[in-house]
Amino acid sequence: MWILESTDPQFDLLFRMLPGGEAKTMGRAPRADFIVDAPLVSRLHCRLNLDEREQLAVEDLGSTNGTWVNGHKVQRAPLLAGDKLKVGRVVFDIRGAD
Repeated sequence: MWILESTDPQFDLLFRMLPGGEAKTMGRAPRADFIVDAPLVSRLHCRLNLDEREQLAVEDLGSTNGTWVNGHKVQRAPLLAGDKLKVGRVVFDIRGAD
């Protein structure tokens, strides 16, 4: 299991990704799996993928302001425990959990 927790107390968000090859979208739209109602977040901002080996990755979905990992704008990137994922103004700490 992976945990994404916002670092900003203004956005008290915590999301869990469970094993099983699932993909979840993140954005402002009600149809997003993980709703982040914050400035500069696109309706469907990015997709988080968890493969059968439990490797987590993020893919930008054509967002206006980009998806950032550890300060670098990415189209697609693996995520590791300790990484920082930024969508809009919201930064998430990435943690692995048993």
